[in-house]
Amino acid sequence: MGKFFNPDNSAFQTAIDSQIYIDKTGLIAFTNSVLGTQQAFICNSRPRRFGKSITANMLTAYYSKGCRSDKLFANLSIAQDDAYPEHLNKYDVIHFDVQWCLMMAGAAEKTVEFISKNILKELRDVYGAVISADAQNVAAALSDINTATGNRFVIIIDEWDVLIRDEAANKIVQEEYINFLRGLFKGTEPTRYIALAYLTGILPIKKYKTQSALNNFLEYTMLNPGNMAQYIGFTEAEVQDICAEYQKDFREVKRWYDGYLLGAYHVYNPCAVVNLIFQGTFQSYWSQTGTYESIVQLINMNFDGLKTDVVTMLSGDAVAVRTTTYQNDMVTFKNKHDVMTLLIHLGYLAYDQEERKAYIPNEEIRSEFLDAIEDTTWNEFVDFQKLSAEVLDATLALDAAKVATLIEKVHMEYASVIQYNNENSLSSVLTIAYLGAMQYYFKPVREMPLGRGFADFVFIPKQRYAEDYPALVVELKWNKSAATAIKQIRERRYPVSLQGFAQDILLVGINYDKQTKEHTCSIEKLTQ
Repeated sequence: MGKFFNPDNSAFQTAIDSQIYIDKTGLIAFTNSVLGTQQAFICNSRPRRFGKSITANMLTAYYSKGCRSDKLFANLSIAQDDAYPEHLNKYDVIHFDVQWCLMMAGAAEKTVEFISKNILKELRDVYGAVISADAQNVAAALSDINTATGNRFVIIIDEWDVLIRDEAANKIVQEEYINFLRGLFKGTEPTRYIALAYLTGILPIKKYKTQSALNNFLEYTMLNPGNMAQYIGFTEAEVQDICAEYQKDFREVKRWYDGYLLGAYHVYNPCAVVNLIFQGTFQSYWSQTGTYESIVQLINMNFDGLKTDVVTMLSGDAVAVRTTTYQNDMVTFKNKHDVMTLLIHLGYLAYDQEERKAYIPNEEIRSEFLDAIEDTTWNEFVDFQKLSAEVLDATLALDAAKVATLIEKVHMEYASVIQYNNENSLSSVLTIAYLGAMQYYFKPVREMPLGRGFADFVFIPKQRYAEDYPALVVELKWNKSAATAIKQIRERRYPVSLQGFAQDILLVGINYDKQTKEHTCSIEKLTQ
C-alpha cells in the first residue's frame, strides 16, 4: 500500500461519510464490462466540481489490492451486480493526481520526473525482484512485472490535463508529459499490462493537427458523454430527492442550477447543489472554481461574431457552434467556435448534441457571464442593456405603442438583412429586446407548456422580486395581429398555470407584418 501504487480506500470513505453522497457506483459495472478490452482506455472529461476526484477515488477503492472494500461497497448499487465480487480489490492500481504532483514537484518542469520517480520506487518496493535494473521508467517496470507474473494494472489519473491547461504556453513541458503518457499507454505492449486506464480532467485529450495524442482512448466529454452521461454530476432525479430531503423548492433549484443536457439526462453541478443545501442561499457558487479569469479572457477575444453570440445566449437563445476544429488546449484558437467549444468543456456553456448549438445553461452561469461582461465594458452590451431596459419599462407601464417601436428598433439593428423576415429571427429579436429583464427575471422559457398549449415565451420573476414584478406571457404572431396573440393566450388559458409565481401576470402580444415591416403590440394585465 502506497501513495501511488495500490493506495487504500480512505479518500472514497470520506466521500461516503459526507452528509450528502450520491451513489454513482453504477459506473463500476461499465468499467468492469470493458476490462482487458480495447475499450478499456477511457478519458472522461468534465468541468470543475463535477465529481472527477470522487469518481477516481471510487474506482481506486474498488480495484486496489491495497485495501479491503467489501464493507465500503456493501450498501451501494454496484454490490447487486453479478460481476461485483469478481473484480473487487483484485488489481494492482496506480493512481495519481497531476495537480498534487505538480505542487509537490515544485515546478512544472519537474512534474513528470516526480511522478515517474515515485511510482517506480513504489513498484520496486513490491516487485523489485522481477523489475530489471535497466528499467528507467514506469512503462518498462510494468512490462517487466506483467512478463514475470501475468498481473495487469488499473491506472487512474486525476486532473490529467493540468499541464495542458496551466502550462499552455510551455511546449517543452507539454511534449515531455504527452510523451510520458504515450509511453505508458500507446502501442501493443500496454495492452498486455493494462486492464483499465481511466483519465479524468477538464479537457479532452490534446490534438496534434487533427489526431488525438492518445488516439487509442475512448473519450467521453461534455460534447458527447456516451455511457458516462448519468455519472457526470447529479441527475435531475437525484436532485429531486435531495430537495425533498432538505426541503428545498425544486422548481427554484432547477432554474438556478439545471441546464446541462447530456444524452437523456438533465445534469446539475454537484458543487452548486451541495453548497445550496449547506449555505441556504440561491447564488452563483461557480466563481469559487477558479476559472472565472479564463472566461473574461476568452469572451474578450476579437473573433467576429463572438460578442453577438454571447449577448444572444445571455438573452436566452442558443447559437450554432462547430466543435471539430478545437485543439483541446488553452492557446490554440482559430475562430469563435473554438472559444465556445472550450467554454462548453469548462462548463460555462451547455451543448445541445442534436441541434449542435451552445447555450447558457442556467441562472448561476448567466450571472457569471454578466459579471464577466461588465468587467470587460463591452460597448455593444451596454447599448443592448440600455435599449432592453427601455423595453421592459415600457412593458411594465403597459405602453404597447412604445414596446412596438422599441422592438422594431431592435429588429432593424440586430437582425441581418438575410434573416430579417425570418420567424426565428423575430424570436431572437424578442429575447434580445428583453435582455434587460435578466436582473429581475430568470432566463425566458421558450415554448413553455401552459394551460392548453405552449406559450412562446414566459418570463418568471426571481423569488425576491415576485411581489414587485409580474410574470410575462409573450405570444408572437406573424402577419396576423397583436390582438390575435392576446386572444390565443386567453383561450388556451396560459396564465392559469402561472399562479403562485408572481402577484400579477402581464399578457403581451406582438405581431410582425412581413409586408409593411411594422411591429404592433398589445398588453393586458391580470391580477391574481
